[in-house]
Amino acid sequence: MPTLTRRAFATRLAAGAAGATALPRTLHAQVRPAALPTDLAWLTLTEAADLVKARRVSSLELVEACLARIATYDPKLNAFITVTAEAARARAKALDALPASAPRGPLHGVPIALKDNIDTAGVRTTAASGVYDDRVPPEDAEVVRRLTAAGAVVLGKLNLHEFANGGTSATSYFGPVRNPWALDRNPGGSSGGSAAAVATGLCFAALGTDTGGSIRTPSSNCSVVGLKPTYGLVSIRGIIPLVVSLDHCGPLTRTVNDAALMLSAMAGYDRLDIASVEHPAENYLQAAQSPVKGLRVGVPRVPFFDHLDDDVASSVESALKVIASLTASTRDVVLPSTSDITLNGEMYAYHEALFTKMAGRYQIPTRRNLQGQANAKAADYIRGKWALDLLHRTIDDSFRNVDVVVLPTRRHTPR
Repeated sequence: MPTLTRRAFATRLAAGAAGATALPRTLHAQVRPAALPTDLAWLTLTEAADLVKARRVSSLELVEACLARIATYDPKLNAFITVTAEAARARAKALDALPASAPRGPLHGVPIALKDNIDTAGVRTTAASGVYDDRVPPEDAEVVRRLTAAGAVVLGKLNLHEFANGGTSATSYFGPVRNPWALDRNPGGSSGGSAAAVATGLCFAALGTDTGGSIRTPSSNCSVVGLKPTYGLVSIRGIIPLVVSLDHCGPLTRTVNDAALMLSAMAGYDRLDIASVEHPAENYLQAAQSPVKGLRVGVPRVPFFDHLDDDVASSVESALKVIASLTASTRDVVLPSTSDITLNGEMYAYHEALFTKMAGRYQIPTRRNLQGQANAKAADYIRGKWALDLLHRTIDDSFRNVDVVVLPTRRHTPR
């Protein structure tokens, strides 16, 4: 059997578990070969791309399906900050007008949406803050350029926890995002708008960012697939930072295959991004469809399984039984501690000039955080950075006897 990278192993495990973690039927319309669903917005991203390619569905039809759902459901969810309806329609029409022989990317004509800390040329990018309520970037973020080059149609910008600095998406200049499964609960954060929009069919996929759980938490809370890629694999240039040393950009989708398709379009080296890492091109969609029966699975029960809500504990144990039935083996493992990695002050480094001029424009929780970071000691930050660098060098040691680890995303259900 050929040697596989940890990334390939992780992708295969996700693919194998996908069938056991599908969304409830109320969120899916199964596509039969002979007919299209009544609501096109419930196609998967992969299905939508295939149908556009086959000219069974137009990009404009997909855009209109999403815009109709946005008009109906977003007033309650508050997932979008800005909807670029006319620009999306114009791009869809232009893509539909291309001849069949024209080069077509893997996302040709499929509507997606972007977390509003990701720059878009000529379209307001706010980071959900009054500090940036009128900020219009001159250029797209690199990841937006890659997705549009792959044929994606951008529907608009999604709400988030202000400056991606929190886990509920309740702290926003534009009001809180609501969980589509229970409007009185939070969708998780900071990419709450991204998860809520994907879960309710407002777009076929969305981009989020993740520093300490900001893709993974809302994906869990809203029952969608979220992927935090390997650090440096996806460019973060043109994304308003939280902590550059830990920031990631990744997709939120309704299926594992859709996440793999998005990652294939997003990944790539960017020499102008200080976090970017050169890495050979991979076909993540092909890898996601590979067998998982040879995987060795690690379960880090301490401390990640401590103090779980009963519902979380039950769901995780059920998932582990499914994973054990699909893979070669499971065993308890221990992961290295990250308690020495404290990077206080790195967030403040970006905000210093803004905070000095307009502290009152920040939401109160963000303001308090920045006030606390303003007095961070350089020596403490450097020691934290050394600890992070050492972890980067040694983390593979934890995977000598396993290929992937499985653990709960959050200890508690959404509040």
